[in-house]
Amino acid sequence: MNTEKIAARRLSLEEVAKLGVKDRLFVSADTAELKLPDCYVPAFLTKSGEDFEGGLVTARTIFQEEISCLPDDENEAGIYLADENGSVTIEVLQSAGVVLDLALFVPSGDKGALTALYAAVRQAFGADVVQIWRQGLKEVPDVKVDIFEEQIPRGRKGSDSPKRDRRAVDTYPTRADFIEFSAGWKPVVEIHKPVVDDTPTI
Repeated sequence: MNTEKIAARRLSLEEVAKLGVKDRLFVSADTAELKLPDCYVPAFLTKSGEDFEGGLVTARTIFQEEISCLPDDENEAGIYLADENGSVTIEVLQSAGVVLDLALFVPSGDKGALTALYAAVRQAFGADVVQIWRQGLKEVPDVKVDIFEEQIPRGRKGSDSPKRDRRAVDTYPTRADFIEFSAGWKPVVEIHKPVVDDTPTI
């Protein structure tokens, strides 16, 4: 386990209330899935400190986990801020790297092409460093589409025509699986229609 010892000080609820979502802090790394007592991870508040009510504060770690705690409760791990003059030294869990969740299009997609792709990645980052944790292969139909997001209508039907925003032009339909659509909007996939410019030319 790779950790770093840093000087820090524990924050009171009053001090946390003065922090914003961009302030780097440290919260307990101990979760239901991974038991790491007395170990901390870098994190950021999910909203400004002044917006929390009831003393319960929630922070999102760099590992995308949400941790909630009561800063003033002595029985909890608390929230810390790096401070060279801090009265305590905490163990901070380091990042081992990142897992990329990518949508890669491999022309033809045969086994040889995929093997060459993985070999190139390992060559770039070192043998046995890149590990394939999850591999989901999906055939891509040879048809291009336009992807929109359309506002989900509210109220009476037919009152207003739904608003629409273009998200992707002339792309493969499987890309819609990887687009995060806005709340209250739904994906619309249509066969690609090339834009024809009817402007007269001289």
